[in-house]
Amino acid sequence: MNKPALAFALLTTLSAAVTPSWAQFLNPQPAQQTQTAAPDDGTLDRIVAIVDEDVVLKSELNRAVNQVVAQYQRNPQQLPARPVLERQVLDRLIMTRLQVAKAGQSGVRIGDVEIDQAVANIARTNKMDVDQLRSAIARDGLSYEEFRRNLRDELVTQRLRQRVAQSTQVSDAEIDIALANNSLKTGEVRLAHILVGVPDGASAEQIQAAREKAERVQREAAAPGADFAAIAIRSSDGQDALEGGDIGWRRYDQVPEMFGDLLQGMSVGQVSPAVRGPSGFHILKLVEQRAQGKQLVTEFHAQHMMVKISELVTPTDAEKKINDLRRRVEGGEDFATLAKSNSDDATSANAGGDMGWFPIDTYGAQVGEVISNLKDGEISQPFRSNAGYHFVKRLGMRELDRTDEARRTQAREAIQQRKAEDEFENLMRQLKAEAYIEYRLAGYDTKGEPVSG
Repeated sequence: MNKPALAFALLTTLSAAVTPSWAQFLNPQPAQQTQTAAPDDGTLDRIVAIVDEDVVLKSELNRAVNQVVAQYQRNPQQLPARPVLERQVLDRLIMTRLQVAKAGQSGVRIGDVEIDQAVANIARTNKMDVDQLRSAIARDGLSYEEFRRNLRDELVTQRLRQRVAQSTQVSDAEIDIALANNSLKTGEVRLAHILVGVPDGASAEQIQAAREKAERVQREAAAPGADFAAIAIRSSDGQDALEGGDIGWRRYDQVPEMFGDLLQGMSVGQVSPAVRGPSGFHILKLVEQRAQGKQLVTEFHAQHMMVKISELVTPTDAEKKINDLRRRVEGGEDFATLAKSNSDDATSANAGGDMGWFPIDTYGAQVGEVISNLKDGEISQPFRSNAGYHFVKRLGMRELDRTDEARRTQAREAIQQRKAEDEFENLMRQLKAEAYIEYRLAGYDTKGEPVSG
């Protein structure tokens, strides 16, 4: 899918329909009007959905839909018909309402300072200042106030997802079992996904209808030369539908367990059969895959001395003292003895300045750069940080195979991510099941089902 890359680098976007088309800011020209845009017929502010005590307005839906249309203006044929697209986007808006409400009940708060920081990051990502970003937002047909509200909603829903993830626990026993069973597959895959949804409490007829649709969509997607992205956009009920079903790169162990067996026997470009899951029927495409090699880590061993700048020690005094200490070490005095008596680094002074073995980035980029440019036994020139003046002596370098440790860390992260995704999906299903949702979208009944004729 030749879709412009989104420039919203700050966040993992939960709903492309909820936020403005950041892609347009990369080339901020007024978007061309397309035939799919809804006319202003004087009814823009009618209600299209009721969500508990909140509502979604037609004007809001139109803006969100038009943002999606703008993202696909080079490939409009990939989008479904306007009524289908409206329903997809409306579902996202509804789920955002439910998530924001749940986050508020859970005590999630996003202040104006965080919003300001997010806005500044978006502007910087798009090589703009905030005033230029505001102008681009206005050209995109959105008020700055609404832009900030949408941004707040996205930050809130992201925080809710993080809370769910943080609440999941992984035991050592779970990790041991995963490693012992060799269920932790190495390497990474890039996947695309189509979901044909089945509602909670679906009747046998509804399940059968969804099964037939899934099988029909699967045959279409598996046909030679089929555009999987376009099929996903017009047929999928998944949250990733408007991204062409693309869920990006994932390690094998991060893929939901129900998809593991399917992927094991698939080749790149292959489309899986439709598989039933809790939320409906899933169809996968293995877009790309890549192997994972050994996890080699370079570590350094060094000694360190620091003279801290304080109210009593001026920068000039600190620099003079650190230079004197370095000269004494170069002159043959024992580094460890001098460090114990003179270094202000509480972490290493008592150990004679010994920093132990550590990866290059442990103490920050500045220290890492200094040490990497030394030879074993060489002493650096004094350098300044925010804390004071320093110099280091490199004692050694080694390369270790951390593959086993990395696999254990990978297993923990993978199990936690799976559990978090399951928890979040269950939460979304629960929120939707417990909420009062009434659709008022043309062509659909109050439950969101298409009206024949």
